[in-house]
Amino acid sequence: MDSIDKLLAELKAEYQESKHEQQHLKPSPSTQYTQSPRKSSSSIDNLLAQVKADFQEREQADELSKQQQLEQEKFQQEQIQAKQLQALREFAQDWLAKLDPFSPEGLWFERFAERYSSKLEAAIDYLKDNELIQ
Repeated sequence: MDSIDKLLAELKAEYQESKHEQQHLKPSPSTQYTQSPRKSSSSIDNLLAQVKADFQEREQADELSKQQQLEQEKFQQEQIQAKQLQALREFAQDWLAKLDPFSPEGLWFERFAERYSSKLEAAIDYLKDNELIQ
């Protein structure tokens, strides 16, 4: 039993020694409280700043994406309108080619077209107004 008591005494001494060393390494409670909130506050501020920066970056990316989408839609609309105008011109040119200038409609159209810079413009307006083309 003597050897067991010696072993326990050695372990107890080592434990107390390591405990004593840890106490010297630890900051005092007053130092701990003054440093901890600063570190905590600073890290929270950094985290909030990072979250804010990420949020702003996402907002900018979303805004850029929306602008690009609007520009794409505008471009597509312009292409559609250009195709429609081209189809309208082709239809009006075909109609003019088939129009007999000595028929009642042809004579009327000649007088109607005098107000326009070209017969094609007059034909487009006439055909639109009479819903012969859309």
